Amino acid sequence: MHISINLSVDDLRSPTLPTLLHDQLQHWGIAAEQIILEITERGFVDPETTMPVIAHYRQAGHRISIDDFGTGYSSLSYLQKLDVDTLKIDKSFVDTLEYRPLTPHIIEMAKALNLATVAEGVETESQRAGCASMAFSTPRGGFTAKRCQKSSSFCGQSITSMRIKRRVA
Repeated sequence: MHISINLSVDDLRSPTLPTLLHDQLQHWGIAAEQIILEITERGFVDPETTMPVIAHYRQAGHRISIDDFGTGYSSLSYLQKLDVDTLKIDKSFVDTLEYRPLTPHIIEMAKALNLATVAEGVETESQRAGCASMAFSTPRGGFTAKRCQKSSSFCGQSITSMRIKRRVA
């Protein structure tokens, strides 16, 4: 089982978050390798600052994913510099035909960079079939599995606690 955690730009800049994350994982008996840290494109606006942070999390064993790819501050040059594992292609590329011609090219580019691709927002069988025909690594959304609510998961509660502690600190 893997657990994805969305990190904001502020989270990336937080000097206390790595320790808090480590402590929570220890508390719940979760291995670092089970954690996928999702960072939106906005988090990569300044790759020179972001790269050491990503290197730290990767050294700890976490996987790194670029979340909502294609909707933010895309700079294709940073994809070659950043040590990430996955591109999570934004839902708008999955459910809007207007963007569909770009999607196969994004997937092809990701494969050339040895990145997995996740299709976000797969809600119907036709979307799942479309993602399969485009060779996404993984479809993700309500059709494949319902999102875990924070209050219904021991891990979700630990993440909630972690955020509260960080804001107080």
